[in-house]
Amino acid sequence: MLPDKERLTGKQKAAILFLLLGEDITAEVFKRLSDDEVQEISREISLIKAVPSGISDAVMEEFYHMTLARQYMTVGGIDYAKKVLVKSMGPEEARKITDRLVKLLEKSAGFSSLEKINPQQLSKFIQHEHPQTIALILAHLSASQAAELIAALPEEIRTEVVIRMANLEEISPEIVKKIAGVLDQKLEALGSYSLEEYGGVKAVSELFNRMDRRASRNVLEQIESRDPELAASIRDLMFVFEDILLIDDQGIMEVLKRIDKKSLAMALKGSNDEMKTKFFKNMSQRAGEMLKEEMEYLGPIRVKDVEKAQHEIVEVVRGLEEEGVIVIGGAGGEEYVI
Repeated sequence: MLPDKERLTGKQKAAILFLLLGEDITAEVFKRLSDDEVQEISREISLIKAVPSGISDAVMEEFYHMTLARQYMTVGGIDYAKKVLVKSMGPEEARKITDRLVKLLEKSAGFSSLEKINPQQLSKFIQHEHPQTIALILAHLSASQAAELIAALPEEIRTEVVIRMANLEEISPEIVKKIAGVLDQKLEALGSYSLEEYGGVKAVSELFNRMDRRASRNVLEQIESRDPELAASIRDLMFVFEDILLIDDQGIMEVLKRIDKKSLAMALKGSNDEMKTKFFKNMSQRAGEMLKEEMEYLGPIRVKDVEKAQHEIVEVVRGLEEEGVIVIGGAGGEEYVI
């Protein structure tokens, strides 16, 4: 019996897709796969007794979006692909698709098996490796997986690993091959001596945006004590709840249209007066009074619940920014549009 669609493995999705495509197309595709891949997928196909319509629809839709994303990336790059996908499927799903596709196109074969391991288990497997090795592994995972993994690592090595990941830029495939060879005996030879780009400050900022807020803040503070310039570079590419103060009034009104009012009440419950004023002045008097009543009704709430609500609002803001609906003031009072 197949698991829920959220827990399907890549092999199971491939098997379902081939069943949907039919024997003729499957036979043509199999000609272009390795013997091991054909064997593994054939085994999964043989184990499938029936495919519920909900799962088949989800697999086909994911394949369709991955194909579209690849076409968009070919035409205008990753940023263009993300913008187009955000308009059709929302910021979170668009980010998942583009993250997944980028890693499929760019990662080295030797690290592919690591994506199948639960981040908690993987952290135990790699935590005794050199921080540079761990940083390289993080750079080969999607931002969401990397965030889970860094949170699962021992606190005493997180900062060192993140700093090294931020400083990863150009790495010889021979070095990647050597490290991956220890972790994965099935690594295929890297046929090029050209330099490949992984990690960097942007990757770290994306990782921090997906991490638990308290954990990311602690790591960032430790980075700042050791390398203030690096910490500033990471912050410049991050977006946190306090940055909402940089949005103009028109933008705040757009945000208010999209966010859940209960989440807003909880988020503002733990924020300063300046943030509360920012939202209240862009609401009608009646709406403002109702929000204040909701905040009073909540009573004492846990800090982690406040941070969760603030994170939900940040995700909405980032989605609006990626759609080009709102503009956020950057460093030095300048503005940028995504």
